Amino acid sequence: MDLDPAQLAALVAIADEGTFDAAARALHVTPSAVSQRIRALESAVGRVVVQRSTPCRPTAAGETLIRLARQTRLLYDEARGELADRPGARADLPVAVNADSLATWFRAVVAEVATWDDTALRLHVEDQAWSADLLRSGDVLAAVTSDPVAVQGCSVERLGTLRYVPAAAPDLAARWRRGRTLDWARMPVVVFNEKDSLQHDLLRARGVEAPAVVHRVPTSADFLEAVRLGLGWGVLPEPQLRPGLADGSLVVLSTREHLDVTLHWQRWRIDSRVLARLGEAVRTVARANLRP
Repeated sequence: MDLDPAQLAALVAIADEGTFDAAARALHVTPSAVSQRIRALESAVGRVVVQRSTPCRPTAAGETLIRLARQTRLLYDEARGELADRPGARADLPVAVNADSLATWFRAVVAEVATWDDTALRLHVEDQAWSADLLRSGDVLAAVTSDPVAVQGCSVERLGTLRYVPAAAPDLAARWRRGRTLDWARMPVVVFNEKDSLQHDLLRARGVEAPAVVHRVPTSADFLEAVRLGLGWGVLPEPQLRPGLADGSLVVLSTREHLDVTLHWQRWRIDSRVLARLGEAVRTVARANLRP
């Protein structure tokens, strides 16, 4: 089975952009050309590779081809750069990272990549418990994940632990204090999104299944600000919590309770100089910022 690089590029563009028209704009061709390439690709593999929905989504066969396309494109970009065939060419590097890491320790990784002239970093923000799915689908080549089991075709290594601590604005904590404890069942809580189970995990450990009020704030910086403003309590990663404790805008709700999330680095096993260099940067920064 011979696979045409232009056909694979069309499939990746559809997965990234969501529609045939948007993919055509990204590739600087006509929508008809994109359709022809996908039909030819499906004919070559004997399977449907794209669900013609809104947005378009790759099928299982399409995900396999996308993984191949992203890996080979990275290697091609590296080779062209080394041969000086394309001066200023950059290797496209899609990576998944959870929002709390991106808002804290992973920023030093971004700062390191900013010094590289041969790399275009494309971050996908996804919960650490779900980011491995982006590796399986071929959307990313590497991921910060809480999953210690390597995705097929990937390597995995432990980075360290990000500790989360329950915290709130002082006024909110005072309002819901009942003697030496807190009214955890009635005190409003803030969650990041529907995938965020950290607050509920802590509540279940206290015998509370359903808090009375749940607010949803789906960005890391705004989640922190919502807790600081007293919208509700939430579990905050230690690096994000420290400034608030220092200036008095936040207090720890329980010195005995915390949640430790062990983070791992998973990457596709391909002989890529850029991917190896990124992995080294991630390891170095994680050692300096995460708990062992």
